[in-house]
Amino acid sequence: MDVMTTEKSLAWLPGQIEFALDKVRGNLETFRDLVPPAASENQVYQPEENIDWTASFWPGMLFLGKELTQSTEFDEVLARQMQSFQHRLDEKIALETHDIGFLYSLTAVADYRINHTPASKEMAIKAADLLMERYSPKAQIIQAWGNLDDPEQRGRMIIDCLMNLPLLYFASEMTGDAKYKEAAYNHAKQTQKYIVRDNDTTFHTYYFDTETGEPIGGKTQQGFSDDSCWARGQAWGIYGFTLSYLHTGDVSFLETAQKVADYFIKELPQDKVSYWDLVFQDGSGEERDSSAAAIAACGLLELSRQLPLSNEKHDFYQETAVAIMASLAENYTAGPDSNGILLHGVYDKKGGKGVDECMIWGDYYYLEALTRLAISWYLYW
Repeated sequence: MDVMTTEKSLAWLPGQIEFALDKVRGNLETFRDLVPPAASENQVYQPEENIDWTASFWPGMLFLGKELTQSTEFDEVLARQMQSFQHRLDEKIALETHDIGFLYSLTAVADYRINHTPASKEMAIKAADLLMERYSPKAQIIQAWGNLDDPEQRGRMIIDCLMNLPLLYFASEMTGDAKYKEAAYNHAKQTQKYIVRDNDTTFHTYYFDTETGEPIGGKTQQGFSDDSCWARGQAWGIYGFTLSYLHTGDVSFLETAQKVADYFIKELPQDKVSYWDLVFQDGSGEERDSSAAAIAACGLLELSRQLPLSNEKHDFYQETAVAIMASLAENYTAGPDSNGILLHGVYDKKGGKGVDECMIWGDYYYLEALTRLAISWYLYW
């Protein structure tokens, strides 16, 4: 991408950063002690307690705002949020989930990376210890959610979990104990082997027998069908495999990330914002998932950053990410009646949950991608 093309294609960037930051500022009072839910209702987030897997995306946006503005305007609310996440961990409130990684990467790890707060490092390590309880040495996976003693729940891994692994990589980095990294690496390898299909599409979920370690089979939880390709899952794959390469140096993860990315890009509609499942195309009448597009943009930007300049798709992934972001900026951003950032997201179409609404993770990843395009940013992941 030449300099003139880049400057022209990013002309919208400063305005979008201000738009997103103004949305965050407008939510500071509403979400001082509470958090936005996973999905809006009629494009408005209603405050809720810190109990869902999505609770950390709000403080994650506050940390991004702090970095973008180099100001202290978000610090008071961040301090209150950090206390809430410490309390949630101490009391083990609604933490029977692999999403401990999401919850504490965007709070404890982010705070340690930015502010070097010793207590946040300890919080992250304690959270990693809790996440390790969900690791099955036989199956070499981290169970997604549910009671570890429930046969119906046991042995389920999902592609989303790739984004939870950085918490374990961080714990090994901080403690020098390799067990966290080994568990994360093993889980990523199992994801690579079983969730990624031969045609470079992905299952949402895959089951193992935790007694024998034997694979059972793949299904979907939120995709259209067991053999379709759920858009958000494919986007998690782009970003997640790239991150496992970054933390382990295993080049095969980078190769897998490229394959998953190539399929995602190939199935994009004309405006570059995916439908909620990649089986759908223009004319299908199905909903888009702007949140999947925002995740994919972050993943493509990181993938491009990790690839050598000699890689023939280095520039292509970056250009595609910018095109996705430009389309989101032009056609998918929320107006003044919404306290969200991105419209037209889908949480769970089959479950009738959060359909054509703002998704809090979509808002976070949109702001993360804006941050990546604007400043030299180091990851919380």
